[in-house]
Amino acid sequence: MLDVPEVTRTRRAVPARAWFDAADPQRLRRATEDLREGFAKWRLAAALARLDIRNRYRGSVLGPLWLTLSTALMLAMLGVLYSALFHQTLRVYVPFLAVSLITWNLISQVVTDACSSLVLAEGMIRQVPLPYTTHALRGVFRNVVIAAHNLPLILVAMLAVGRFPGLGALLALPGLALLVINSFAAALFLGMICARFRDVGQIVATVMQIAFFMTPVLWQPAELGNRAVWLPLDPFYVLMQVVRGPLLGDGAGPLLWLSAAVYTLACCGLSLVFFVRFRGRLAFWV
Repeated sequence: MLDVPEVTRTRRAVPARAWFDAADPQRLRRATEDLREGFAKWRLAAALARLDIRNRYRGSVLGPLWLTLSTALMLAMLGVLYSALFHQTLRVYVPFLAVSLITWNLISQVVTDACSSLVLAEGMIRQVPLPYTTHALRGVFRNVVIAAHNLPLILVAMLAVGRFPGLGALLALPGLALLVINSFAAALFLGMICARFRDVGQIVATVMQIAFFMTPVLWQPAELGNRAVWLPLDPFYVLMQVVRGPLLGDGAGPLLWLSAAVYTLACCGLSLVFFVRFRGRLAFWV
């Protein structure tokens, strides 16, 4: 039998990741290691996302371009109809609808996919020792690539009506960065919650349907009049507007950028707290 000093020497000789002390789980250290390794392996997440897209559209002639065609058809039909309903010219409404609808589709798809980001990776989680961060990044990359197929429609819509945003459109890049950061945080948080409680995915889908009509996607914020001052309380509107405002040449005020930063920090903080606390249970939940 080994004496106490020898046991201590043996334990210290083993790498830190090879043993686990239930009395000292070191959740924060393990979570930060997971995040660091996951971001270091971002190429693997990108490759898995590319494989997901290829498998999803296997046997299709146009592949993801079918989404582009359906979005273009929707923009054409809704642009003509709602510009008449809201008594606005096509030059004003069509670019607004194009940016709004494409940005909302990205937000909605990211939130919906986040609910299954870890559940769908059950096989890999149980068999391959990969960081959970890799699976979250996989979903973010997948949705960003799919959304990129629709981005040219914004330029086409603006060219069709002769409206150009100018150099101010570059301010949309920080807004897209905030959107991507929130997408990753949502993938971790909702992925964990939905892995434990599978009904949450249905609740999130219902909330996103309601939010589509409550958020200025089809209608403009000016339609609310004085009540538009309450719109910054809607995180979907804020994250959409910091992208939409610069692209439309309207810009986004300091309050919107501040709100977007606050919502991003809150989302990342909440996701980190849950990830640190429940990361060790994910393999049993999926």
